[in-house]
Amino acid sequence: MTARPPLGRLNHVGVATPSIERSIETYRTLLGATMIGAPFDLPAQGVRVCFIDAPNTQVELIQPYDEGSPIAGFLRKNPQGGQHHVCFEVPDLHAAVAHLTAGGATVLGEPRIGAHGTPIVFVHPRDMGGVLVELMETPRGDAHD
Repeated sequence: MTARPPLGRLNHVGVATPSIERSIETYRTLLGATMIGAPFDLPAQGVRVCFIDAPNTQVELIQPYDEGSPIAGFLRKNPQGGQHHVCFEVPDLHAAVAHLTAGGATVLGEPRIGAHGTPIVFVHPRDMGGVLVELMETPRGDAHD
């Protein structure tokens, strides 16, 4: 097996929602969120995204861009939305993918550019105790700074 890359910090928790606007209002009124980014579209990934900053991480609100979106499928099973994934930082995504696949884990698709503008990949939930895990390359560890 290849050398194990170090697991970095939790970058964000992805939360699927049928409406980013309603979710923003909920985080603002019930939790006092003030650092809320502007929603933006990622049509190549089939999502609309918005980040809410917390002191130690971010919440990524994810809304389907269209009916072909993987998030649309998630919402068909969970109409009110819910936790979709957790994202950890890694210094070298290709090394992490090599280690995971050598260990028998299923990496979903090829690395691609994610919402932070850095390479990402997802690991199948069956290999991660039922949790969809996103790995995000942050060589300097400063994606959230």
